Amino acid sequence: MSYLYYPGCSLESSAKSYDLSTRWVFQSLGEELVELEDWNCCGATMYMSTKETISLVFSARNLALAERMGGDVVAPCSSCYTILNKTNKILKENFILKAKVNQSLKRDGLSYHLKVKARHPLDVLVNDVGIDAIASRARHSLEGLNIAQYYGCQIVRPEGVFDDPENPTTMDKLFEALGGKNVYFPVKVRCCGGMLMTTFHEVALKLNKEILECAVENGADCIVTTCPLCQINLDAYQKKISKKFKVKVRIPVLFFTQLLALSMGSTPKEAGLDQNLVPVGEKILGGRL
Repeated sequence: MSYLYYPGCSLESSAKSYDLSTRWVFQSLGEELVELEDWNCCGATMYMSTKETISLVFSARNLALAERMGGDVVAPCSSCYTILNKTNKILKENFILKAKVNQSLKRDGLSYHLKVKARHPLDVLVNDVGIDAIASRARHSLEGLNIAQYYGCQIVRPEGVFDDPENPTTMDKLFEALGGKNVYFPVKVRCCGGMLMTTFHEVALKLNKEILECAVENGADCIVTTCPLCQINLDAYQKKISKKFKVKVRIPVLFFTQLLALSMGSTPKEAGLDQNLVPVGEKILGGRL
């Protein structure tokens, strides 16, 4: 089956490993990802709160391109996924905004008729491909690996399109089927602070400290996430958090597709593991190469 792939800005820069591993997983499963032609930035969550109509045009342009190509959009970035879905919801409920958006899109030779769904690759992999089908393709068991499944605050909220908004279990079930052990992780949907790391740095450091400590205290060997911003916040600031709060936190933070790719037989480089800041050690790599 073919899906229209919307990598978004992060997956072409700071989250390149997410892009590499997502493409590898889909290709290995025989699921085609066709990159959306001439896509643009979704506007991200911050812009929607300041310039709503313009941000809706940015986002709707991608949906209009997908509608013209004929397919639904797969968006790995949590912000992109959320914004695309939010745009659909707003335009369905507000015909005046929809008319304004289409008036702007007309200048680009486009129009949008609300026929496209925005989906997350986790949803596609679990609910279209199926956990059993993925497990049957796995080459290396994750037995002995303790995993903290971190969904972040966006992909299942506010409506929980494909999972429970307060206690999602999609990733838990996927990696359990691959032999991994899911540790107790009650902060699985708590916010990491997102862009607060650049505006209210102290607040964001504390939020990330609590997430990292919860994983370490519950015996996790790694944290697995679905969000580029969550991943970089949790991965990049561990030394600073350890120094500031006088704690010891050092734990690999992987995109869920990186660990999935490794289980399915990718090399570390194919999964983009060489780009992680906290090294992925033998507990993860051992016996899975």
